[in-house]
Amino acid sequence: MDLLENYKKAWVNQPEENEKLSSLEIYKLAHSKSSSIVKWIFIIGILEFVILNSLYFIIDMDEAYAEYKKMGLEDFIFYTQIAAYGILFYFLVMFYLNYRRISTTDATRTLMRKILKTRKTVRNYVLFNLSYMALIMIVVTIASINNNFDDLNNKQIFLIIIATLIATLLILGVLWLFYQLLYGFLLRKLNRNYKELAKLGETN
Repeated sequence: MDLLENYKKAWVNQPEENEKLSSLEIYKLAHSKSSSIVKWIFIIGILEFVILNSLYFIIDMDEAYAEYKKMGLEDFIFYTQIAAYGILFYFLVMFYLNYRRISTTDATRTLMRKILKTRKTVRNYVLFNLSYMALIMIVVTIASINNNFDDLNNKQIFLIIIATLIATLLILGVLWLFYQLLYGFLLRKLNRNYKELAKLGETN
């Protein structure tokens, strides 16, 4: 059973004169656990960024950019990557600031607001990554069809579109599961802390 839940039950059943002290202990435990969880969210975000960008040393990006150039997507890929890096840096900064703010938070209600903000930041981060991947796949497919339009019949175009949709859904599904493993577990624990703090506020 969760340690925070054990503290909660002990606090409810204890004498009234000890209630104030135990309430503070429960808050401190929830605060400590929440701070640790948000720190791990920040660390995982940094590791993910470093590992994914390390793939550039393994994958032949020159060949990929040559293909983009043939499809007329060189500028699109260049500027969308710049925008994506800017947004990713923004999210990493937000992860760090969320950790710093939770670490220095004193009031219970303030801590609860910071927990909600952290959950929202992580969900927006995951949504951005999935949306960016879907955008790149769809644009590349459209450009590829347009580039070879004269050599394709209607049936081939239809099959390419269907195959792209299926591949996009599969890739997004795998990425979603990946993010559920990375962040879902931490967010569930953070949500558990939030509920415990809400119960604590109702009891006081």
